[in-house]
Amino acid sequence: MTREELSEYDGREGRKAYGAVNGVIYDFSESTMWIDGDHQGLHQAGRDLTDELKEAPHVRAVVERFPVVGKLEEAAPVETSSGGGKAIGIVIAVIVIALIAFFVLK
Repeated sequence: MTREELSEYDGREGRKAYGAVNGVIYDFSESTMWIDGDHQGLHQAGRDLTDELKEAPHVRAVVERFPVVGKLEEAAPVETSSGGGKAIGIVIAVIVIALIAFFVLK
């Protein structure tokens, strides 16, 4: 499930309340601690809660009790290279080989 898809499960207006922790998506819908997708005014369903829950003392012990409904897909990295990196590497390799050959054959 993507982050965008996860955001649809915010627990509001009768929707399911899902939250992701460490890449795993849990269903908090049946918990009395998650009313309308809100956990005690501290956390909102429908998003990745990993960073928010890092300091919480009960993350693994409590969160892992909820039903798992999927895995959070990470966004594909954006390709920023123009592909020139390979050409530079080849040029450097040729120069190094030429220098080695020059000093060995000298």
